[in-house]
Amino acid sequence: MNSSNRFYPNSQIEIINPRIECGKIQYALFDFDGTISLIREGWQSVMIPMMVEVLMKTPNPESVEEIHTIVTEFVDRLTGKQTIYQMIQLTKEVEKRGGRPSDPLNYKRIYHDRLMNHIQKRIDNLETKNIMPIDMVVPGSLDMLESLRGRGVTCYLASGTDEAFVLEEAQMLGIPKYFKGIYGALDNYKCFSKKMIINRIFEENYLNGNELIAFGDGFVEIEDTKHVGGIAVGVACNEATRLGVDEWKRSRLISAGADVIIPDFREQRKLVKLLFVEN
Repeated sequence: MNSSNRFYPNSQIEIINPRIECGKIQYALFDFDGTISLIREGWQSVMIPMMVEVLMKTPNPESVEEIHTIVTEFVDRLTGKQTIYQMIQLTKEVEKRGGRPSDPLNYKRIYHDRLMNHIQKRIDNLETKNIMPIDMVVPGSLDMLESLRGRGVTCYLASGTDEAFVLEEAQMLGIPKYFKGIYGALDNYKCFSKKMIINRIFEENYLNGNELIAFGDGFVEIEDTKHVGGIAVGVACNEATRLGVDEWKRSRLISAGADVIIPDFREQRKLVKLLFVEN
C-alpha cells in the first residue's frame, strides 16, 4: 500500500495492515490513560525526572543527559504494563551504578505522590464540575464507546494504573456503564496483566482472533492483541494539545504491530464503517 491510498478515504485513519479481516468484531478491549482518559496527561514528565533524580544519587552515574536518555527508553518501552515494572527496572538501574535500591513499591509511592500533585487540580475540577468529563477524554472516545455499545460489542477496560484509581477516575468520566469489566494494576502485580485479560476473554467466549479488537496507545496492549490474532488500533493522540498525531507514539505503535493508527476518535463514524464493513 503506497502513501496515496494508505488512509481511509477523506480521513486521518491510517491503515497500516490492509489485510485485516474486519466485520466480525464482538469484543473490545480499551486501554485507559491516553486512550480514553487525559486525567493523567503528562505523567512521563513526573516519572522520568523522579527516576533521573534517584539514579544521579548513585555512586557511579553517567551524565544527567545520558541518564535521562536511559530512563526515557525504559519508561517508554514499559508503557502499558503495570507501573511497578518501571519501578523494578529502576531498582536494576540503581544496582548497575553501585547503589542500594529502595523497594520498587516505595519508588512507586514516591512517583504517585508527585503525580497526584500534578493532576490534583484536574480531579478537583471534575469533582466540582468546573470542567466536564468531555474535556478530560481523548476526543470522540465517548462517542466511540456509544457506537460499540449500539452494535452489541462487549467492552472491557484494562490499565497499568492501580485498579482503585482506574475505577475512581473512570467514574469521574462517567464511563463504567460501557464496560463489562474494568481492570487495573494490583499490589500483587503477578496476578494481573493485559495479556491475562485478553486470554480470559478468548477462553471464556471461544473467540476467533478477528472477533476481538483492542484500542491503546501503549506497546503492550497492541503486541498482546496481535499475539492472539486480534485487530489492534493504535491511538497516537497528542495528549497535550488534544489535536493531531503524536509521531513518537505512532512509530512505537506501528512497531508493536498496530493494524490501524488514529490520532483520536473524532472520526469514529468512519472508523466504525471500516471496522464493521458498513456502507
